[in-house]
Amino acid sequence: MKKKSVSRRNFIKTSTMGLAASTLLPSILSSNKAFAATKKKEMFCYQCEQTMGGKGCTRIGVCGKTPDVAALQDFLIHTLKGISIAAVAARKVNISDSETNQFTCMAMFSTLTNVEFDPYRFENLLQESVSLRDKMIKRVKAAGGTISSDSDSLTLKLKPSLEGMIKQGKQYGLMSVPDIDPDLRSLQHMLLFGIKGMAAYTDHAAEHGQEDEGNYEFVHRGLAALEDKSLDANAYLGLVLECGEKNLRAMELLSLGNSGAYGDPIPTKVPLGVKKGKAILVSGHDYIDLEAVLSASAGKGIYVYTHGEMLPSHGYPKLKERFPHFYGHYGTAWQNQKKEFANFPGAILMTSNCIQKPKQSYKKNVFTSGTVGMPGLTHLNKNNLGPLIERALALPGYSEDKKDMEILTGFGHKAVLGVADKIVAGVKDGSIGHFFLVGGCDGVKKSRNYYTEFVEKTPDNSIILTLACGKYKFFKHQLGDINGIPRLLDVGQCNDAHSAVQIAVALTKAFDTDVNGLPLSFIISWYEQKAVAILYSLLKLGIKDIHLGPSLPAFVTPNILNILVKNYNLTPIGTPEGDLKKILG
Repeated sequence: MKKKSVSRRNFIKTSTMGLAASTLLPSILSSNKAFAATKKKEMFCYQCEQTMGGKGCTRIGVCGKTPDVAALQDFLIHTLKGISIAAVAARKVNISDSETNQFTCMAMFSTLTNVEFDPYRFENLLQESVSLRDKMIKRVKAAGGTISSDSDSLTLKLKPSLEGMIKQGKQYGLMSVPDIDPDLRSLQHMLLFGIKGMAAYTDHAAEHGQEDEGNYEFVHRGLAALEDKSLDANAYLGLVLECGEKNLRAMELLSLGNSGAYGDPIPTKVPLGVKKGKAILVSGHDYIDLEAVLSASAGKGIYVYTHGEMLPSHGYPKLKERFPHFYGHYGTAWQNQKKEFANFPGAILMTSNCIQKPKQSYKKNVFTSGTVGMPGLTHLNKNNLGPLIERALALPGYSEDKKDMEILTGFGHKAVLGVADKIVAGVKDGSIGHFFLVGGCDGVKKSRNYYTEFVEKTPDNSIILTLACGKYKFFKHQLGDINGIPRLLDVGQCNDAHSAVQIAVALTKAFDTDVNGLPLSFIISWYEQKAVAILYSLLKLGIKDIHLGPSLPAFVTPNILNILVKNYNLTPIGTPEGDLKKILG
């Protein structure tokens, strides 16, 4: 039974193949030089791949985040550390609170790249965070527990105004402790950004009623660890790898929730054309909100289209069966929405991360739900989508049918493993020579064209698995098939990396080897913190030779990168020709 949802909803068995941290990290903390002082900078953020100059955004985020919102995000994270320290102490006296667990992950989700841009919503989150913290501290003391920490995250009081909270938040930026060793800071930020991504998946899964106490326990323990001055680099690297393990579980829970609600994905042709009639476009990641839109728009002459990471929803049979007006897919990835949304003749709902500041020309057509928010846009609860429906009916929609090509989606692990015998036979007889997982995030950099060229240059006897919005670099390519198996298999959203792992595990059993012994290569593009958490999951599984791009994270120092290269052969992408030659020999 689905648990009663809280916070945001009321708010307008995995593998442990990874090496132990102590075997990865020798005593490398040699430099005591801190990052450049940030006193004269209005903000500092380097959590995404497109951070300014590959170093950090200091005046305004490349994403559009203002210094005020950056300060509120940093402040919210600091208060969540207070909740987490209290929650760690609470578990020692057998207290675990569902509201606190869910709120922590939802609030962390709001600090991801391209999610929450509305400062007033952060004001409410901060107030709720401090309230839950104080309640938890009282419960711990009443149960005879103790909280041993000198962190002011346990005692700070909020200023009574939003302006005051912004000023408070400026004290808690990523570079607020100037004398910490850069390598130790790097590991702390690796942990923080990984927890953000894992918390987002945990929040998505919780909406389906799929929860694991172990994941909540880790989120609190990991955030509390960021305030523990006694921990060394080995301890933090161990937590980074554990974050990868817990993220696998979070993705598994989300997969179970989606399949439980909508059936297991099946290969499905999705039209890129349009139907005559009124139109709604749903973007983001949240299938529950998509379902709500489909229910609210049924029988009203409105066709519903997907955008961005919502494309894989067409592969879920129960959605297609229940809603005949669920038609096709429009547009490509998140970074193209200003052009694509301006040309869409209907209403648009953003359900999670990936929003960009809309142009004035179509601003009235865009609505938000869930964690995502933007000043000037109407935020909706999925139980009251009336304004979205009204706007769709008021807009012209499409005046005629227009046909276009169809693309395939729905190749989750159960669909792929359904033809495992053909795959195994193809590898054994040589008709399938190699598998490439080419997936991750898309973005605006021209260097991301690497992924298009890479796929185009793969040999005809190879199969490409893809997931997340990185697929839009090549999703229209017609690559043919091998023995009836399409060469391009869309596994799903970014969280469906879980399916990719399940496919890899099944192949290891079929060929009696480990993942690194398979003819399988990982070519990953990253942009934000969900992708960071997925990378940690792959490392935790012991997967080596991952090619990562288009650039390496700015928050990983050279010393820490050397450790990842030494132990996992984590490699920056080069040229498609050079990388293919190296991979295939």
